[in-house]
Amino acid sequence: MQAPKGTYDVLPAEQERRALLEARARKILGAAGYRRIETPAFEATELFSRGVGAATDIVQKEMYSFDDGGGRSLTLRPEGTAPICRAYMEHGMHKLPQPVKLWYLGSFFRAEQPQRGRYRQFWQIGAEAIGAAGPETDAELILLLGSLLDAMGVKGTRLRLASLGNPETRSAYREQLTAYLRAHLDELSAEVRARIELNPMRAFDASDPGTRAVMAGAPKLLDQLSADDAEHFALVRELLDAAGVPYELDPTLVRGLDYYTRTLFEFSSDALGAQSGVGGGGRYDRLIEQLGGQPTPGVGFAAGVERILLAGAEQPIAPEPVDLLVALADRDDRVSVLTAFDLAHEARQAGLAAQYELYGRSLKSALKHADRINARYVAIVNDPLHASLRDMDSGEQQELEPSRLIATVLRGSRLS
Repeated sequence: MQAPKGTYDVLPAEQERRALLEARARKILGAAGYRRIETPAFEATELFSRGVGAATDIVQKEMYSFDDGGGRSLTLRPEGTAPICRAYMEHGMHKLPQPVKLWYLGSFFRAEQPQRGRYRQFWQIGAEAIGAAGPETDAELILLLGSLLDAMGVKGTRLRLASLGNPETRSAYREQLTAYLRAHLDELSAEVRARIELNPMRAFDASDPGTRAVMAGAPKLLDQLSADDAEHFALVRELLDAAGVPYELDPTLVRGLDYYTRTLFEFSSDALGAQSGVGGGGRYDRLIEQLGGQPTPGVGFAAGVERILLAGAEQPIAPEPVDLLVALADRDDRVSVLTAFDLAHEARQAGLAAQYELYGRSLKSALKHADRINARYVAIVNDPLHASLRDMDSGEQQELEPSRLIATVLRGSRLS
């Protein structure tokens, strides 16, 4: 029996790099004032159909939705921003000093075609700043994501930048783009033709050569921004320039979520091949209002954990320290077993990283195992009154009562 297609097991050997990513995210984001939040793995389906957009591929094709048995439609979360906005409203976070700065790390679910670094159950790390409308917030989130990718050694990163303007400008642009696409209908792929009315801007994402040739001459939204939106975008770029962050303008940049307004950004990595996106995000000033709240600006990012680890450099990770391995000279002696087991328990209570030799190895094999796990000491219990403590660095060994073992290890004294 195997795991379902598009899912995977995170084995113990892989946990260390994931833990390193979490620790660096906590340090980088925490230092900038972001606090961790966790939302449920499933939400009301309406949250995503209203927030993400009914015409998006996520809502139309990729959501895992189900009836909860009581006539309610629930969905395994496909993305993190809408649930955080729901939590912001539900828990009255608008009453807190603004902006409310949050970060998250968790699993998400989309029924898309699995491929390298893309799974149906995947992990994302993200951050949201809700309640601040200025371009400084956009630039800060871009810098924080860049810093996290740098800290994980992600190779060959490239930052693309665009602006979607406001919904009114985008609505007028959609009509213009739709008319352009209709004029070139015979040159477009069947998939793009089928969704011209629903989401014409997704045509910029098409891989079909004919569609790509048509889109090369399509009108660009960046050329039609309002004065306020153009000024906002110009200030974001100035802030990035001042911080020395290289980027390229990409007027064709499209992300598969309808809630974005104004700034849009994406980091990619050459290490990932054709599917090169590592993470990105943008501003969503109308989302909370769409979900029934008061008008509230917001901006955030999300990055794929698996994709960061695929594109990131292997980094040295210090093994977890083992202070003491407790072994037995005679496993058939019931009283000795009780003494040794209790010794390991007391060592942990005293704050030591202590392991009990569970497999039943011989003493020779137990010492080899102590080397493998880099244990500082091995306690060999002979009987309730007699034990040996071996210093694995020096090889020195001394006899002493089991009751004295923990104090000796805590002192870290050389054996003599």
